[in-house]
Amino acid sequence: MTGAGRADRRGGGLASLARRLPLDLGPLFDTLAEQRPSVDVRLGRPLDLAPEGGTSWDTAGLAELVRETAAWLAAAGARPGSSVAIVKRNHWDYVLLACAAARLGAVPALLSDRLAPDGLVALLNRLRPDVLVTQRDVLAGARAAGHELGGHAGRTVCLDGPAEGALTPDELRGGAEPPVHSRGDDEPLAVIHTSGTTGVPKLVVHSTRTLIRRLSAFEARPWPVLSVRGDDTVASAISFAHGRALTWTVSALWRAPRTLALLPDSDPSTAAALLRSHPPTVLEAMPSTYVRWQHLADEGGAAGNPFRDVRLFISTFDAMHPPTVRAFLNASQRRRPLWMQGWGQSETGPLSFRFLTRKTLSASAGRHPTTRDLGRPVPGWVRVKVADPEQPGRAVRRGETGMLYARTGALCLGYLGEPERWAQKVHGQWFNTGDLGVHTRDGRVLVLDREVDMVPGLSCVEIEDVLHERLPDVEEAVLLSVADGRPQPVLVTAAGDLDPQRWQDAVRDLPPLADPLLVAWDAVPRTATGKVRRHELREQVLAGSSPIGTGRWT
Repeated sequence: MTGAGRADRRGGGLASLARRLPLDLGPLFDTLAEQRPSVDVRLGRPLDLAPEGGTSWDTAGLAELVRETAAWLAAAGARPGSSVAIVKRNHWDYVLLACAAARLGAVPALLSDRLAPDGLVALLNRLRPDVLVTQRDVLAGARAAGHELGGHAGRTVCLDGPAEGALTPDELRGGAEPPVHSRGDDEPLAVIHTSGTTGVPKLVVHSTRTLIRRLSAFEARPWPVLSVRGDDTVASAISFAHGRALTWTVSALWRAPRTLALLPDSDPSTAAALLRSHPPTVLEAMPSTYVRWQHLADEGGAAGNPFRDVRLFISTFDAMHPPTVRAFLNASQRRRPLWMQGWGQSETGPLSFRFLTRKTLSASAGRHPTTRDLGRPVPGWVRVKVADPEQPGRAVRRGETGMLYARTGALCLGYLGEPERWAQKVHGQWFNTGDLGVHTRDGRVLVLDREVDMVPGLSCVEIEDVLHERLPDVEEAVLLSVADGRPQPVLVTAAGDLDPQRWQDAVRDLPPLADPLLVAWDAVPRTATGKVRRHELREQVLAGSSPIGTGRWT
């Protein structure tokens, strides 16, 4: 039995809570309108799904919007068992569209508009959606690259007006409201894609059991510190095309905070207005977003500091560097603000997390500062082992580097259209994360690098942590492995340059590195979750070079 299975048996535990949660996305907002009517939902900009609705909603209004959306999706051809692909600019209405599709018994597939047209077409060909919901700029961008997205779906619906070969929601409205279609706990509920840092993303299929009963139910429990409270203002600035948006929406709204603030745009000038008018007490954002907002945090105790009341910062999706964590913790005027850094994957959900404090970060002074220590696996929920990737059954000794394998009841159902790739990653009940790491003697997990990005004898991510610490004007540091040479640093600096002597001082005690290459922030290719596409960056700055890692387990 998995750790999650054992947890379900403890005094009712998660199983008891899951029975009270709305277990399907379809009727989610109907239930919330009944049981959580007081939550005030505030948006950074109006929904693309309902631009006339403004930036303030309650759960009753959202429930009505989901029902209306389900009706026009049904008119477009969505039905039980069908696939509805959603590709649009980032906003929380990804979740509302997913709920509307699930209400019909269809399977929503959330695809980011940040995908390159070739990659998007590859995913649509795996999905074969009955309905594609998108926007004009997505269709135009694909057309400019030689692709007609409408040819890869039964019907195309364009949210923001007429487009060649597409219907609009207005043309589909007027039909009867379809009934809620229930599904089994282990049937496909939603499809999401992985970050795609090394190429075309994988399509991850999750069920009600893995997404809701496991992940949402775990987070909806009344955990000390971690749980959302009734007087909280909870802000989220993530990629809403990610599965995290679905699980977080269920758990956060079930906890009934006073206000939910949703930021679809990480641009500081647009995000600051919502953050200042509704100062968050709990804030979750992508690492790249925290970096973009760091100058807002550096305002310190100024009246305009939007982070003054945050008691809990949360980061997932990618590595966080110590100076950024320190800046936000110092921006909070709470006595003991916490930073929760999580490690997990689209296929598994969270695997481990660690709380950082002001003291934790100050204690690293004089040493190589790093946030690679990601704490211990969630007790009774996740097991992690470090093993030889060629012999998954052979665990390496504590303190030695190996491939990180996870065992969890939240493991997805598989990869859509790529069963062979899935089979290569799963060994019995253990999932190969593709990450290299170390299990310390006291059970903590140190994540070093993705296997594909590895350099023998060092951690690229740790070196990046050190560079950020020693060079405060570096906004992004990426260390690329080079099979036939020294690791190549690629830097983004605020001023666009870097004094050579400062560089030499910063790397004085580090392993030998190549001279840094300086690029602009916008020149760094990123995924929808803000991760650097290292493979693509390599092609830009080191054309023809090869990494050291194999990439077999990405």
